Amino acid sequence: MSFMENEFSIHKSHQVNTSIDAGQFAGSTELILITDHRTNKCRNRQQIIVNEKNGNYCRNYMRKIFRKKTLYKRLPILQWLPKYSRRDAIGDLIAGITVGLTVIPQGLAYSNVAGLPTQFGLYGSFMGCFVYVLLGTCKDSTVGSTAVASLLTYQVAKGKWERAVLLTFLTGFIEIFMSIFRLGFLVDFVSGPVSAGFTSAVAMIVSTSQIKNILGVQSEGSSFLQRWISMLNDIKNVRVNDAILGICCVAMLLGMRTLGKLKIGPKAQDEQNWKHKCVNKILWFMGVMRNAMLVIVCTAVTMYLESQGKHYFKLTGNVPEGLPSIALPPFSIAPRPANETYGVPEVKQETFFEMIENLGYGLIIVPMIAMLENISACKAFAKGKPIDATQELLAVGMANVANSLFQGYRANSGLARSAVNNASGVRTPLANLYIGLVVMLALVYLAKYFYYIPLSVLGAIIISAVIFQVQYHVIKPMWRSKRSDLLLSFLAFMACLVMPLEIGILVAIGVNLLFILYHAARPKIMLETMVSVDELKFLKITPDRCLIFPSAEFVRNLILKSGCQSSLPVVIDCTYIYGSDYTAAKVISSIVEDFKSRQHKIIFFNLKPSIAQIFEGLNAQLILCYNVDSLTYELKKLNGYEDNISNNKITNTIAVIKR
Repeated sequence: MSFMENEFSIHKSHQVNTSIDAGQFAGSTELILITDHRTNKCRNRQQIIVNEKNGNYCRNYMRKIFRKKTLYKRLPILQWLPKYSRRDAIGDLIAGITVGLTVIPQGLAYSNVAGLPTQFGLYGSFMGCFVYVLLGTCKDSTVGSTAVASLLTYQVAKGKWERAVLLTFLTGFIEIFMSIFRLGFLVDFVSGPVSAGFTSAVAMIVSTSQIKNILGVQSEGSSFLQRWISMLNDIKNVRVNDAILGICCVAMLLGMRTLGKLKIGPKAQDEQNWKHKCVNKILWFMGVMRNAMLVIVCTAVTMYLESQGKHYFKLTGNVPEGLPSIALPPFSIAPRPANETYGVPEVKQETFFEMIENLGYGLIIVPMIAMLENISACKAFAKGKPIDATQELLAVGMANVANSLFQGYRANSGLARSAVNNASGVRTPLANLYIGLVVMLALVYLAKYFYYIPLSVLGAIIISAVIFQVQYHVIKPMWRSKRSDLLLSFLAFMACLVMPLEIGILVAIGVNLLFILYHAARPKIMLETMVSVDELKFLKITPDRCLIFPSAEFVRNLILKSGCQSSLPVVIDCTYIYGSDYTAAKVISSIVEDFKSRQHKIIFFNLKPSIAQIFEGLNAQLILCYNVDSLTYELKKLNGYEDNISNNKITNTIAVIKR
């Protein structure tokens, strides 16, 4: 209920809730305006004070940066390291080793999704972890290869490692700049339905990209449909051994995942004996380590078969031993001839600017989606605590810049990997240190054994991981709450499947913004014919939101039609108008002039001073009322009543006349 209805005894003769299309109306219309009734002298004095404060802005800003509070905020390690305990160290060590053993097979598998040689998945899985120890705010979050990052890298870099590393380097700096300018709010423009549709599409596309490894067929193309068409055309070349191994591995991984969730004994831990706890821990460990265990077993079997001269499976191939050398990312691509023996295509020369042109708008889409993925992972384990999006942007941006110096491709905070970290009892971000060390040890000592890992096993690991990212569980809640959101989610899902991923997400976000703009352009207007206790009739018009350029003409046409159909004075209740702009100010001016030409009274009630400043430059003659007494006075003047209201009751009635 508005302020006017709270203070005025009014009988509603008639009420209409409408959102009528503006196309039905003709003539001029009225707009709601907020007026600042301070004098120019008062405003000028305040502006001088503000300008004096702004004169010291740079000095104050520098002081704000170089202070202890800011240092602790931008280096979160300073907050938890002094309080680090032995219990924290044990928890972080166990969690780090557990997640590290999970990261190794995932990194090898995700490099396939990115269309890069196998080692690049591990090159991007250790330096980012080290940086996150210093700058990260979420103890559960880990930085490494993810399905979203790998798929976006493939679609933007087109399988060229030079482009992938440069993409990592540049998007890392873009994230750093976004954190400096506090652009973390941009993630709010990707709504929940769009995010759900995008994530589901990514899961389907990534699963499709790995079916080629399971079946041993060729798969080309950048979209979902193109990959399926390519695989169906090559279905006659299915490798039976790889297909059987891959399907069995998927079944085993899903079974072990279910096994890891089983609990024996009483539900309350206090009531469980040591046998129950021991068995539950073993089951949990098997569920968490299922990827590593499967890779170890299959690699051992394959090594034995290869030693017997039996080549049953398509293998990963040679992985260079040792750590990558530190160097700046490649800023150009040297030409390389094709090698038909090993199936290596020709590589054409590219300059730095040609590489930037080929990366295109992926330089904007990749950090935006990465920010969404990182913040989602942090929120999942925040337990209601606020997330510092700016600091997370800085941490992940620096992590990717560091990755690019070691030839790593794009890394984000993965939700599934963070869940393993959380379940392993992580205590602080220091667990990332142990994750990075485990990956480095694998590159130094285990790289020669990666040769024997069947590609179908890596494909099974990816499929069993991403299939649970399909957001089918949101369908029923969306249907019950707002069905248009379900339509938007389906549109995002289909757009990302049919089009390249970066274009699909842009289309979905664009349509979502159109929904928002349409909502802003069609405010609900309440029309009420009201009668006061003094038998004074008037037409009250109440918009329910701010008046900005998309809705200006709609409101104008509605007010004009209402004014033309009735000779009653019109009162605009501006209680809910909290924003406006220049276009709306022009409409207000035209409405007032139109009412004046017809000698029709129009009054603005309860206009906010902050909005009035927008209209100050227009030569509009506005009657503004801020309480019921002043409104009664204006209505009585119109009806020829004597001025029997004392001056102290009309001080809040303001006639603003610009000459």
